[in-house]
Amino acid sequence: MAIAGPDGVDGAIAAGLDLDGTPIPAEMLELYREVMDLESQRARSGVKKSMRNRVVKTGSKHFDQANLDARLKAAGWDGLKEREIAFFYG
Repeated sequence: MAIAGPDGVDGAIAAGLDLDGTPIPAEMLELYREVMDLESQRARSGVKKSMRNRVVKTGSKHFDQANLDARLKAAGWDGLKEREIAFFYG
């Protein structure tokens, strides 16, 4: 099963299959769906804030700390916060 991008992962979850084609245990799927359902009901504080959070979370996997910090600032967001640096780069 070739999966790329967030939509690919969502498709695999919907199919109940891991990347190697093995079934995801029902208990894991149930908990995941419950948490995602709760999250879908949570009030949001703003699209730009949510976008920044996603950029930091995913960007930390692809950019070193200095590069991500600089790119955030260049885009008009605040740079990396100390807690983000500790969590994603610590």
